[in-house]
Amino acid sequence: MLPSEKAPEVQPQHPITDRVQEALAITRRGVEELLPEAEWVRKLARSEATGTPLRIKLGLDPTAPDIHLGHTVVLNKLRHLQDIGHQVIFLIGDFTSLIGDPSGRNTTRPPLTPEQVKANAETYYKQASLVLNPDKTEIRYNSEWCDALGARGMIQLASRYTVARMMERNDFHDRFHAGTSISVHEFLYPLMQGYDSVALKSDLELGGTDQKFNLLMGRHLQAEYGQEPQCILTMPLLVGLDGVDKMSKSKNNYVGISEAPNQMFGKLMSISDDLMWQYFTLLSFKAMAEIEALKAECTSGRNPRDAKVMLAQEIVARFHGAGAAVSALDDFNNRARGGVPDDIPEVALSLPADGAGLGVAALLRQAGLAPSASEANRLIEQGGVKIAGDAVSDKSLKLGAGVYVVQVGKRKFAKVTLSGAQG
Repeated sequence: MLPSEKAPEVQPQHPITDRVQEALAITRRGVEELLPEAEWVRKLARSEATGTPLRIKLGLDPTAPDIHLGHTVVLNKLRHLQDIGHQVIFLIGDFTSLIGDPSGRNTTRPPLTPEQVKANAETYYKQASLVLNPDKTEIRYNSEWCDALGARGMIQLASRYTVARMMERNDFHDRFHAGTSISVHEFLYPLMQGYDSVALKSDLELGGTDQKFNLLMGRHLQAEYGQEPQCILTMPLLVGLDGVDKMSKSKNNYVGISEAPNQMFGKLMSISDDLMWQYFTLLSFKAMAEIEALKAECTSGRNPRDAKVMLAQEIVARFHGAGAAVSALDDFNNRARGGVPDDIPEVALSLPADGAGLGVAALLRQAGLAPSASEANRLIEQGGVKIAGDAVSDKSLKLGAGVYVVQVGKRKFAKVTLSGAQG
């Protein structure tokens, strides 16, 4: 059943107080676009004058079980708005996941199965709660209203938007002109995401820059159903550790929020000094004035490493606690001095049956320290392999029975126990 339609009430003008200006500054921090900003200012002023929190929506499809720091950019913005008193709605797109988001795709995206969606959704909010205040977060699933629409409601909803407007979307436009197939069900995704805003009566919807078309659909459909249209806020896509591409597991340039504290800390310390300031803006909870002051100090001669340590400790503490952040710094400093961390994995390997010993390249591959023997040999040639603290230069070296602390690069360690061949 579709929402009742009536013209939105004309809202009186409310004063732009200092608190409204402060809320606007918090909203603007790090954003790519805030549309329309004038409408958002009016909403903030009305909320301040009436004491009624604004409804702020973020929808995430549980397409994967884990969240990385790139996902937390919009979660951080949501938390900042939550902290100044607004109602945050964390929407899990269990229905829309079954369609598949076509955003940025040049082929039809295979929809997830209900079993995959359920399994992923179970971990999504648990991880998001490490950023959001769970006591002040409204959790919703869009199957609540999407399932209830039925065939009749879906047809009525589809009548609210034209094919010509749908084809203005970049990915649909490009695929059409390239002769790449577009399935009809893909048109339903932005319609259903937009309908979420109608069902939730949202005042503001957040998303990445790649979601702008879908967010604008929410504004259009709210106006169609007689509601005051939501404003939209898009956040930049966080650049990954490589400093080139957006953070992505497929690019292996990500920091997972469930990663071990030492690993998370080490990855954050590896980013460039320039990229660090984007991370501060998008990931830190420090005030922008404090960040700008820190940046000025580094420009005037302070070691940027000091700032990077602050950033890494803040993020590790958020997901693992203050104690883990202190330990991660100690571990990182120990490694920098050439020491061995306390939590290295232990691996048991067998010697070849011929008794000739195990070659270093084979050991690295079997211990999971290199993906292949050829890559292991390349690492040895570059001086990136140490055993018991000594660099290995001889690729023909073979090791007998014993226990060896093996290091590859700066951060990979393993305690390898070699014993006689198994019969």
